[in-house]
Amino acid sequence: MKVKAVETEQELQQAYSVRKEVFVEEQNVPLEEEIDQYEADSTHFLLFINDKPAGAGRFRILDGIGKVERICVLSSARQKGAGKAIMDGIEEYAKQQEISKLKLNAQTHAIPFYEKLGYEVSSEEFMDAGIPHKSMAKIL
Repeated sequence: MKVKAVETEQELQQAYSVRKEVFVEEQNVPLEEEIDQYEADSTHFLLFINDKPAGAGRFRILDGIGKVERICVLSSARQKGAGKAIMDGIEEYAKQQEISKLKLNAQTHAIPFYEKLGYEVSSEEFMDAGIPHKSMAKIL
């Protein structure tokens, strides 16, 4: 299992492909909501298992705080530490950027996963793309 920051157009397309499979096909998020205006301003991450893309995520800096977004793992790679590997890679990148606080909007079913990684709920429940979410934050 290897996580890396996207460096090429091919890797970016692989990240989009993973995101489309998870969010658009599995969760019925409209494509125009999934691929949005923040793509160019983000650092994208890919998780590889046996040299094949199996997970993705992205990271942006907003007002000095790191925003973790679009964390996803293909169904075939779930429950194997892939999500944690992606988050570890993004957190390491954030530290290199001298970012000390991260925030994210978690689908409510994923809150226990993020809590195990040290994130704390920081908002009431809200809807995003028809899916219930809560904001979470972590000090690095």
